[in-house]
Amino acid sequence: MAFAAGILLFAGGVAAQTAASELARPRVGLVLGGGGARGAAHIGVLEVLEKLRVPVDCVAGTSMGALVAGVYASGLSPATMRSKLAEADWDDLFRDDPPLDQQNFRKKVYDKRFLPGSETGVGPQGVNGQPGIVMGQKIKLFFNTLVRDYLGEREIETLPLPLSIIATDIVGGEKVVFRRGSLSQAMRASMSVPGLMAPVEADGKKLVDGGLVDNVPIDEARARCQADIIIAVNVGSPLLKAEDISGLLSVSAQMVNILTEQNVTRSLATLKPTDIYIKPDLEGITAGDFKRSSETADRGVAATEAVADRLRTLAVSETAYAAWVAQVQPPMRPAPRINEVQIAGLKLVNPAVVERYLQIKPGDTVDPVKLDADLMRAYGDGYYQQVDYALDDTLRNREILRVTPMEKSWGPDYLRFGINLESNFQTDSTYAIRAAYQKTWLNSLGGEFLGYVQIGSTTGIGADFYQPIDARQRYFVEANVNYQSTSTGIYQNNDQLAEYALSQSAAQVAAGINVGLLGQARLGWQENWRKATIQTGAPFLPAESKTFGGWFAGLDFDQTDRIYFPTNGWSSSVKYFDSPASGFSRLDAGASGYLSVGDWVLASRLSYQGSPVGELPVYDLGQLGGMLNMTAFAVGQLKGDDMSYGSIRAERIIGRLPLGLRGDLRLGAALETAKVGRPFTETELKGWIPGAAVYLGGETPFGPVYLGYGYSNAGSIGGYSNFYLFLGTP
Repeated sequence: MAFAAGILLFAGGVAAQTAASELARPRVGLVLGGGGARGAAHIGVLEVLEKLRVPVDCVAGTSMGALVAGVYASGLSPATMRSKLAEADWDDLFRDDPPLDQQNFRKKVYDKRFLPGSETGVGPQGVNGQPGIVMGQKIKLFFNTLVRDYLGEREIETLPLPLSIIATDIVGGEKVVFRRGSLSQAMRASMSVPGLMAPVEADGKKLVDGGLVDNVPIDEARARCQADIIIAVNVGSPLLKAEDISGLLSVSAQMVNILTEQNVTRSLATLKPTDIYIKPDLEGITAGDFKRSSETADRGVAATEAVADRLRTLAVSETAYAAWVAQVQPPMRPAPRINEVQIAGLKLVNPAVVERYLQIKPGDTVDPVKLDADLMRAYGDGYYQQVDYALDDTLRNREILRVTPMEKSWGPDYLRFGINLESNFQTDSTYAIRAAYQKTWLNSLGGEFLGYVQIGSTTGIGADFYQPIDARQRYFVEANVNYQSTSTGIYQNNDQLAEYALSQSAAQVAAGINVGLLGQARLGWQENWRKATIQTGAPFLPAESKTFGGWFAGLDFDQTDRIYFPTNGWSSSVKYFDSPASGFSRLDAGASGYLSVGDWVLASRLSYQGSPVGELPVYDLGQLGGMLNMTAFAVGQLKGDDMSYGSIRAERIIGRLPLGLRGDLRLGAALETAKVGRPFTETELKGWIPGAAVYLGGETPFGPVYLGYGYSNAGSIGGYSNFYLFLGTP
């Protein structure tokens, strides 16, 4: 009995000593520095700290370090964090818009005709451009999911692990430290690389990447929890070498790197001998290599294991560590049922326009995947710089889902621009510069006006008025007028026999319906005026002007995933015009399909131009020719009635643009064929005309670009061929 009592006394003494030693353990502050994608190494650091049972008392982070620190403090384990970052499609996250098939049809039309990046606000305050290449729409929603804002907005001051996130006030150049407020917003602010991502506006300040002022915030961690020991992790990018600095972007990147390295040097100088410094070997991994997050995390593991002996002095018992984990990673609360859905913050846009996309109703629980999809569809209307949400449970026994669209600060009136260059490196070359003024939300239903002018070898001017007639913008009326002057050639046996200046005007009124996000259907009346004036060669077209009018019906669907170079989806267009007074009708129909298999994209296209009633007159002929429209022929070289076209294409993706820029570079080949039932030009080409093309294509900041060669062995003159260059918007 005495022996047993002695054993218990001894065990109790050991336990007391262990508890006392753990209570007396030094306070540890964890510092996670910025470095873009290189910051995934922080996950490996956390994994080793977990393995060694090293608790921390506070964490401070900057930029990508803020992301990891914020997610960690929100209760996500390092293993889960690793899988979430590896699963993320970072190329897509740095593109704000949803896939094209999830965007408003009217926005698609504008984005195809005018360069999306050219949208510039204009108003009483002058001209204002977009504040960044990337507005951060998808990134913010991704952060919401990581920290589980869909269960209730996470606020920094309520987190069990004290957290500090560093940002920079771009106006005053001062450091801003988030110790309270929205966690996901603070993370988004700290990652706003100037020029790439739009600043976050909070408390009257414009906030950007905290790396500009404090990329490894050691002093903040000491102050946050009075840390005795700092574990500092530096993943910053090294300065570029002389041979790597050759353009504006690289010079800008080097300037940011210099500013960052200067404050990092100052921070590291404050480290004490008792502090632990970790600098993973990230050679070959750039700030944009987000797809290599698992590999980068592994390098963080290796660097942390190299100082494992020093870290073990900070370890605690399994029991104590389990208690600490239970505190900083508490169980998730059950998904609450929503009592009310509110749309807040709108000034011009009718809330019904946002509401039409929201599937969640009172009584439902929040599904973050479905909610994000709904908000992205709303963002696809093009009226907002951000569409976010917050779950408010501050009212007793009520859960309010508050959707917060933020209208574009540079709107609602815009200038838009486009360019167009087409050449077959012979005599058939055209160019044009296009500018437009767009005025949106003229009234509570969303009326819009667009006026445009185009100068160059093809000149034109036009105006369009679009008026929805219900709050959810399903039905609309539209009126437009336009004038265009261009040139067109008359060909026979690959010789240009004549060239005409073609002047054409049109005016139309229509009523229509938006078929969800699928497309539009419309019905209306159109008046046309045409006149052809000979420039060179023999006369083929009538010299007098022609006026004709009639009713039309149109159907346009677009379910592709990109504006210019789709990888998946389909599109179709049908327009029927009937002019009883002129004795003819015109049918224009086309359909395209796209399918991606790895780095290959397979595509096909069919089209028809012809007159089901009577014959197309010479002043309204169908035409083929040009890049991927019978590439072997010049633009408009094939003119006539009853014209059919078909093609199949295979494209290999051989490169992709950097983060923040859409599109890719492709090498492609096409098989084409066409049949002209009633030819007006190239009359000796009978039956189906074969053709083939090879090309290099890609999307640039100036629109799509194609450089290609087409060949057709049709006819008796030894075949047709063309080199072709296209750049700009159609």
